[in-house]
Amino acid sequence: MRAVARAASVTMVVARWHANALSTRPKEFWDYESLQVQWGEQDDYEVVRKVGRGKYSEVFEGIQVATGTKVIIKILKPVKKKKIKREIKILQNLAGGTNIIRLLDIVRDPQSKTPCLIFEYVNNTDFKVLYPTFTDFDIRYYIFELLKALEFCHSHGIMHRDVKPHNVMIDHEKRRLRLIDWGLAEFYHPEREYNVRVASRYFKGPELLVDLQDYDYALDMWSLGCMFAGMIFRKEPFFHGHDNYDQLVKIVKVLGTEELFDYLDKYNLELDPHFDGILGRHARKPWSKFLNPDNQHLVSPEAVDLLDKLLRYDHQERLSPTEAMQHPYFAPLRAAEGMSGARVSTPPVSPMIHGGSDGGRIATPPFTPMMTHANSGSDAP
Repeated sequence: MRAVARAASVTMVVARWHANALSTRPKEFWDYESLQVQWGEQDDYEVVRKVGRGKYSEVFEGIQVATGTKVIIKILKPVKKKKIKREIKILQNLAGGTNIIRLLDIVRDPQSKTPCLIFEYVNNTDFKVLYPTFTDFDIRYYIFELLKALEFCHSHGIMHRDVKPHNVMIDHEKRRLRLIDWGLAEFYHPEREYNVRVASRYFKGPELLVDLQDYDYALDMWSLGCMFAGMIFRKEPFFHGHDNYDQLVKIVKVLGTEELFDYLDKYNLELDPHFDGILGRHARKPWSKFLNPDNQHLVSPEAVDLLDKLLRYDHQERLSPTEAMQHPYFAPLRAAEGMSGARVSTPPVSPMIHGGSDGGRIATPPFTPMMTHANSGSDAP
């Protein structure tokens, strides 16, 4: 899958927030290829049971032998050393960060040299079981906690690039959330092109699907928006494509064809000819079309407005984590945490949520003035 190359004259776009997060840090912070790994002792840990597997690893519950403390043991499958070093360096840089999974140790088998990452244990409940039980307040709470994790990693110059329910561990009894699996995460350097073969299909941003390579942290905000839509509409996954081409088609059926072409024109992109026979023409669908008796208690006007500001084709238009946390949807949480809603101004909530030509829109109250662009690296609106 490809999009025709962009015109050489097009200026590369810079992240709207934390664009220069790495410029104030020493080279060793981001130069993961120079990392010298300090290996711990494999015999300090014992595997108890398998709890999951992915493309690049197998995951086990284990114990630290000396203390009996539960841990998670991630055994990495054979991949390039460079990729392993990147994951380790990112985890080390984010150590102690808000709602970031904590790396405790790095060990390897003396014979096979297979590396294993040792993490703090989280008593996670599978999201397919947990999410359908969530109340309106639960969703607000956990999305807010996830935004804290994204703000922390973005402020440290790191894009996660694989935000999805499988990578968000929730111990519901303790109301504790951890963002895990940093294997696809990458350091953000302005005006650098990145691999678009990241993220899981249902959570891939439009930029990946149209081969826009100078993407940034805003990719994570699209993925979070997909998670949020799945939660409030009780539709998981929200965009259910059968392959990467169909994934964009599923998005277009909600956000509209004209809007897609406006986005492509802005960034001088052309679609892969494969889309010619499958894209069709679709008016933007109002969010009200996804309301039903099963989800209406979760779909407030503020929830829809927040969603609308996350699921934007144009990554430059998506809210940053800080802007999202200041959205009225989270007012009950900010009040509980004693946070002032005045610290970061937020974009206005549109009097009407963007809808299709049938006018089926959800009215929303007006909120606060325009967002600030303190970290803006572009002239995006």
